[in-house]
Amino acid sequence: MFIGIDHGTTAMRFATTIKEFKISREEATSFTIPDLAALCPPDEIEGIALSYSMGDNFSKITSINNVNNRGLVSREGAGKHIGGGTRVFDEVKKSGIPAVVIPGLHRSTPCDSRFKVYSHQSSPEKVGIAYEVCHALGNEVIVSDVSSNTVTLLVINGKITGAFDACIFAPGTRHGALDVDAIRRIDAGECTANEAFQHAGVDFTVPAEERMRTIAMFSAMECAAMLLLNRKARIALAGSLAPVIAPEVRRLLDREVTVYDEWCASRGLARIAHDVFSGIPDILGLAVDL
Repeated sequence: MFIGIDHGTTAMRFATTIKEFKISREEATSFTIPDLAALCPPDEIEGIALSYSMGDNFSKITSINNVNNRGLVSREGAGKHIGGGTRVFDEVKKSGIPAVVIPGLHRSTPCDSRFKVYSHQSSPEKVGIAYEVCHALGNEVIVSDVSSNTVTLLVINGKITGAFDACIFAPGTRHGALDVDAIRRIDAGECTANEAFQHAGVDFTVPAEERMRTIAMFSAMECAAMLLLNRKARIALAGSLAPVIAPEVRRLLDREVTVYDEWCASRGLARIAHDVFSGIPDILGLAVDL
């Protein structure tokens, strides 16, 4: 059995291709390997693929034993630091179960160089989402993952071309780009940049009745921008808000949109684990280094 572990903004999600469970990141601070019995007996686990934070210190799908600092340049930066993801990472590494860590998309990953105007494009679990979507829809896809934040990836000919991260373009419920007002508050010492990022989503910036319409519009805009580079791509939405905003995204794009749920990342990571430990040398253009 192969397992994927998604280090999400609010929860840790664990899945095979047929079963899943999740725990909050606070609950994950007491995680142990026997907890995986909710999926299968731990002694039947053949491999794990996991994501951890930004994954910005390496660019290949790498054995958990061979990444430095859990694959991070630094723990400082955008996002909330709780300790649950760290606990899960360390317990998996300590277990001896074969495991790989998925990189995020950043300036060292092999994607279209124009996207590298930004230092960070996507966190690692979005690679799992893209892999799951490509398994079903083919090698030309745009997938927008919509929940606490919104991140949209482009795949051309089975390889990741680039992505828009949450701090660049579309808001989610919690996170978003830093606008002029946020920059002024940071400069005035009223908050840190990370605090501003965590309060730039629609839950903090627009009236309740406009929140889902706003997220749908910006997600559709990101998809439309990616269509400039791949007009034949099929479009998918993933994440907890995907079913909510899908009708409006379809209307705005005037295209069919396939909907995936919050388990798309962990299922895709489980699929990556299966394929990596079966000998596939690259995943969506990312080399495998065991």
